Amino acid sequence: MLKEYEINEATQAIIPIDNDKSMVYEAETEYLVDMPSNKIINYNCNYYGSSYAGRCEGTKSLAGIKTKFPIIIEESRNIIFFPTSSTRGQQTYWISLNNIKKIVKYPDNTVIEFKNGHKLRMSMSYYSLNNQLCRANLLLGKLYERKLQKQDTLLKEN
Repeated sequence: MLKEYEINEATQAIIPIDNDKSMVYEAETEYLVDMPSNKIINYNCNYYGSSYAGRCEGTKSLAGIKTKFPIIIEESRNIIFFPTSSTRGQQTYWISLNNIKKIVKYPDNTVIEFKNGHKLRMSMSYYSLNNQLCRANLLLGKLYERKLQKQDTLLKEN
């Protein structure tokens, strides 16, 4: 069991096991981590040079999202995660935007299919999950837009 975990491009999902442990799924492996899912997210915000509160404020400012914030974990690699429920509780699932291939609606649940074929069955509505996915994509679009503006400014200055 790991005491902490560094989110990277291969990280697909962080799933709470109980109030003290989480399972982290990567494209090729999985890890049991001795931290709740929200603390893993908080740890990684700090690890990559910000705070969770700072990342939330950044999402508000950049994309205008005011609840259930998708979070830019690491900006240069566009690593964005979104919660599947309120982050006030300990049982929040965190999903990597970059690794989703599609989401599929079923009568009593929704399935996330990742790019490597791994599937995660969620006991939440397709509408709610799709809404969170759209918010995360909006944030990603705003991040790209800002990067392009910076590049244009640098090109014009040179």
